[in-house]
Amino acid sequence: MKHVGLVIKPDALAEKKADELEQWFTDRNVRVVRKHLSKVDGNPPQPDTETAPSDLFCVFVLGGDGTFLSAARWIGDRDIPMLGIKFGDVGFLAEIAEESLFHVAEKILNNNFDTRLRSRLEVRVIRNNREIACETVLNDIVINKGALARLANIQTYINGHYLTTYKSDGLIVATPTGSTAYSLAAGGPIVHPAVSGMVMTPICPFTLTNRPLIVPDTVTIEIRLAKMSSNIMLTFDGQEGLGIDERDNIIVKTSPHPIRIIIMPDRHYFDVLKAKLRWSGSRI
Repeated sequence: MKHVGLVIKPDALAEKKADELEQWFTDRNVRVVRKHLSKVDGNPPQPDTETAPSDLFCVFVLGGDGTFLSAARWIGDRDIPMLGIKFGDVGFLAEIAEESLFHVAEKILNNNFDTRLRSRLEVRVIRNNREIACETVLNDIVINKGALARLANIQTYINGHYLTTYKSDGLIVATPTGSTAYSLAAGGPIVHPAVSGMVMTPICPFTLTNRPLIVPDTVTIEIRLAKMSSNIMLTFDGQEGLGIDERDNIIVKTSPHPIRIIIMPDRHYFDVLKAKLRWSGSRI
């Protein structure tokens, strides 16, 4: 008996479709585990602390990119294929629209699908020689100053070699998948998901020559704050946050556990890119 997971955004339409999908699976002798996300006080949807069962055949994610990021955190390091079903606006991580859901689900049950790997980042925070946080992210980490704080002084090292000190509102370290999220809004480059690398994008740098940088995915990035830093926050995929200061050493490298995304042969990355960014082929 196959066992599938449903991760559902807090939305009436998504809940209704999840009910239909669960019944559809039950009629085909497929066990279903549902993960409902909660949204409290304007925060992103979050799964509870329980992790996904290890025997899941795949996970269907009913929602947008934020829901997909929550689902990726839910499955943790497990090699479970994931399929995003978009509700509302076009998302980069949603593979199909809801009207195609049951047709695609039939293909998946018959093992008629392909997958692609998406790299993730492993992020460790060391304070006073003790690890206080270890997270895996699909999109990015963000170091950001508070609204009333002065410019952050963010010291960066590549494989132990000093790179620069960013004097800026913050710094983003993103995967190729995350290059079309906050990093893009901050002026970073678009990196195809098949390209191996990490993107370092300063947020509103004081020095205009501090430009976004793409580094190999084989390096280790170390980040420290200058002394007397205050009101600085480190966030993981925009879903978990941690206050940091000059005592902390943030170590970022490519995770050995990428995400496996189910893909459809008729969906092309560049078509999604053009639709999401509203590109056209006409002259201005």
